[in-house]
Parts: sequence; structure tokens; C-alpha cells
Amino acid sequence: MSPMRKVPLLHRGLSALLTAWLATPAFASSHMDAPLITLDPAANTTDVYAFVQEENGTKVLVTALGVYPHQEPGIGPNKYNFDDHVLYEIHVALGSDVAAGRPTLSYQFKFNTGFKTKNTVLQSYLGVVQNIGDAAQNLTQTYTVTKVDHRRHDRRTMLGSGLVPPNNQGNATPFYNQGDNGENPAKDGVATEADLDKYTRQAVTNLSGGYIAFAGQRDDGFYADIQSIFDLLKLRSPGKDSQGGFNLHLMALAIPVSELGGDQQVVGVYATTSRKQVRILRDDDRNENRNEGRWVQVARQGNPLFNEGLVALADKDRYSRTSPSQDNALFRKYAENPELARLINLLVFGGSGPALESNRTDIAGIYIPDLIKLDLSTGPCRLAGNGTASGANPDDAGFSRLGIFGGDTLTSAIQPGFGGGVVPGGWPNGRRFGDDVVDIAVSALLSDLRGPLVIRVADGVDGVSRNDLSFHKVFPYESTPQNGRNHAHP
Repeated sequence: MSPMRKVPLLHRGLSALLTAWLATPAFASSHMDAPLITLDPAANTTDVYAFVQEENGTKVLVTALGVYPHQEPGIGPNKYNFDDHVLYEIHVALGSDVAAGRPTLSYQFKFNTGFKTKNTVLQSYLGVVQNIGDAAQNLTQTYTVTKVDHRRHDRRTMLGSGLVPPNNQGNATPFYNQGDNGENPAKDGVATEADLDKYTRQAVTNLSGGYIAFAGQRDDGFYADIQSIFDLLKLRSPGKDSQGGFNLHLMALAIPVSELGGDQQVVGVYATTSRKQVRILRDDDRNENRNEGRWVQVARQGNPLFNEGLVALADKDRYSRTSPSQDNALFRKYAENPELARLINLLVFGGSGPALESNRTDIAGIYIPDLIKLDLSTGPCRLAGNGTASGANPDDAGFSRLGIFGGDTLTSAIQPGFGGGVVPGGWPNGRRFGDDVVDIAVSALLSDLRGPLVIRVADGVDGVSRNDLSFHKVFPYESTPQNGRNHAHP
């Protein structure tokens, strides 16, 4: 493990802030959180994001959900796609629902798959795709976004529909790639909408009410050395980005804060996937299976790492099926007495490490209930670009992948924070693309956040400090999908 430095005691207000917001004793997100959901990749959630930005002059809550992890780019003839039989939902809790772990509003993504022709072995591409949905894009997915207001007897409002761009194959999808050439690697992130690749730009969709949506393949923006972390915590330097070179599928939704009742509040965000209760398999010539019954939740995701790093194997599948409203009764024990803290002390520090192993009320403060809490009253957060402060598309000035541990803060209009309203600029005040949740998490775990406050900053824990592709600074923010013809796994 890289050396850690002890930071001088900060403003006393930090103790209360961190108790409410910071912590996680997990190291990383392998996207393999629970046994059963690993068997259902199209419904397997990876990461949830939530942060404040401005879109078209309007203050918005940007939310995103990744699914279908570990996509090897360019696989064929069948491709990775959203599943028409999965209900994908991003949930937002407002007011008293945040503490109760109840969704106030739910945003449902539902997909429909069609083909230009099935009388071919060319499942996805009949030629070079010039524009999304054109005659060369054989497999075409459309989607609808529906708002469900649980305060009004689950009142449903259709916000609109969109078109999923093709996966990045290479020569069939040249405009994703450098020089608009399918032989080249994928384009890096950009700072303006005009510079987005053609397919992504066409797929960004304005919905009614000022909402903006995107659904499609992206590079997996999570970065960490998963192999060494789960190999008895035998960390190495430099580390290897385990998700480097892999893709996933992303749904992103920009929500006007006016739709949430304004920005003078803290909201909670999490996501779920569900399948119909019964699947009927047919053995007749129609070759059509049916899904019947009510929707049954099969996965959920809030803050990174909770089910994976804290919840014991006996309860991991239960977590996937339950609601944050049940977290206090079912999972608080895992947050307050994290087994991983003991393992870190044992395996990394030889049995006498600094991680507190019991009575972690600070850990429970962030995870119970497991929602990403976000202060909407701040200005737009700083965004990651290429992972450095120089070159093309650098990180925003003042951005730190370590968030508050790197001095990246925002100013709240509704709470004192460290004093003067100073609050974290990234996770665990929301979560941005580029937040190094591994180093932030370990810093929180090794610190004593209960008071008297002791902060230890763990910088470069796993030897991976940025994503292999740079992020966009415009919607949908996550990196361009890797080229199936020309990419590399670090």
C-alpha cells in the first residue's frame, strides 16, 4: 500500500459532516456484487452516478445507471444489448423519504428491440452505419422513459422516447473512433457537445419537461485493480485497471431540479432492475417465450461498494431483492461492524492496522439507508476530463479524484458543512465520473470520523489513478465505447 499521510485536524464541523456523508470500508466495485445477479448480466447493475450540472442554462440533477458489465468489445455475431424484458429504474428520494429510504419519484427505462431483417447472419450491422437507426444498423433498440410519482398513487407520466446508438464494432461504426476511422482506437472525451462523436451526439435526446436522456454502450468508467484487491489484498504498484478495455451499457437522465421542487434540499438516488415474476417457455413453432406476472426486483445499487464489500455472503442476494427502507433492520450490522476493516488490518498491516472494526456509526451514516445523498443547493460540480491538469480536455481546475480528501469542495446554501457551507465536491456528496472511490473509501475507513476526528489520506492505494479513456464534460459524460477492432486491456 502506498504511504498514507496524517492530515492536521480540520474544522470541528467536519466531524458532523463526515459522520453524515463519508465512508465505506470496501475497496472496489467488481460489478459482481451478489451470486444470483452475476448469472443475469443484462440486469446486473454496475455503478450509479448523481451530480449537479447545468444543461441548456437549466440547473439539473444528472443521474446515470450502468448495467451489463465486462463487455468484451466487438464480440459477435450476437452483441451485448439492453434487455426488453428488464425494467430499469432510477429512483430519487425527496424530503422525509431520504431518511426513510423510500423513492419519491422513479424513472423507468423500457426497451424494445427490432431488426431490419432476420434473413441474415449479420445480426447487428448490414454495412457502415452513417447515422443511428439507418438501414445499416440492423439491430435497433428504442426506449421510453416514464416518470412515476409515488406521492400521487404512482401517477405515471410518459416523458418521451429515444433511440439506442449501435455498439462500437470498428469499421461498421467508424464515427466513434479517432479520425472517424474504424481501424483506430475510440475517441477520447471532449469538452463540448459539438465535439462529441456523431453517434453519441445523435443519441442524446430531449424529452418533455426539460429532461435529457441517453441510453447506449459506453466505456466502463470505473477504474481499480480488482485482481490484486480480491487476491488476498496483495496490492501492487503500478496497479492494473481491471475494467480497462471493457464496455457496459449506460442509461443517463438529466432531471431539472425544478421537477424535484427546487434546489434547496438534499436528495437521495439509487437504482434497481426488475424482471417479470414468471417466464413461460414455448415449444411450438411460434418460438416466442412470454413473461407474465408482476415485476420482481433482482438487483439494486446505491453508493458504490456496499453489497459487495460489507454485506456477508448469506445476505447478498437478499440485499439485491430488498428496498433501502429495509436497510436499517437488515443490514446496519454490516455497516457498523465491517468485516473488511478487520481484513485490512490483518492482511495489509499485519494485524495491527488503524481501521476501526466496530461501532462504526459513521459508516452506517452513509449506507443506512443506501442512497447516494446529494446537496442540490451547490453550483455545478467540477468534472473529470483526461485525468490530468494538462493536455487535451484536462480535468476542470480544482477537480480532484480524491474529492474532499484532495481539497475539491463546493459551497452549500442549506447546511454549514465545514463552516461557510463547505461540502465535498464529489462522492460521497453525489458521485461523479472520475471520482476515485477506492482511494476515497480507504481514506474514510482508515480515518476515525466519529470524533475526536483523525483523518488519514490514502492516495494511490491500488496503483490506479485514472480511467483508461478520458471522460466527456458534456452529457452523457461517460467515455466513448471501446472499439471492438482496436482496443487493449491494460
